[in-house]
Amino acid sequence: MLEKTQVRIVAGRLRGRKLQVVVKPGMRPTPQLVREAYFSIMGNAIPGRIFYDVFAGTGVVGMEAVSRGATAARLIENDVRQAADIQKHVDRFGISQEVQVLKVDAYRWAEHWQPSGTAPVNFFLSPPFADLQDRLEQFLALVHGLLAKAPAESVLTIQVERGFPVERLPDLDAWDIRRYGRNLLLVYVVPESASNQKQA
Repeated sequence: MLEKTQVRIVAGRLRGRKLQVVVKPGMRPTPQLVREAYFSIMGNAIPGRIFYDVFAGTGVVGMEAVSRGATAARLIENDVRQAADIQKHVDRFGISQEVQVLKVDAYRWAEHWQPSGTAPVNFFLSPPFADLQDRLEQFLALVHGLLAKAPAESVLTIQVERGFPVERLPDLDAWDIRRYGRNLLLVYVVPESASNQKQA
């Protein structure tokens, strides 16, 4: 059963803009409280960087990033209908110059992704329920792969719920783990040493 709901961009130049979205079974829209907490944690790491909203869903996180000063956002969404809905909102808000909706499988996209330079970027990963249940190994490989390629000081954040096997994350001690009720934000900053090893 499809459920219609409304989500709102909280801050920045698009503050107050509302998205009418359809929530399909299995989707996990990021709660507004968690979204606000995420952008509070990120602070000055949003402006001036490219933002990748992987498993974009409603697309609101990527659009909020642009609202808060991200230079560009890439919204990766495999569902044709969801991607079309995101594009409608992007066009309506007048941000099509900055926001690109990529209708592609997130795992295939991550496998081929390469940084365009040495400037840090931001990733936000909020996979649907089915992926966490049926494609967990692939998801963990996706995380490994992006971290291995990301420039130093890039930030990768995973939004999941209690029960996610946090202990299986790479370099576990370096993750900042925040809890908001049943929701978790797992934040990792790529260290400078990792970048040096890639160039060696």
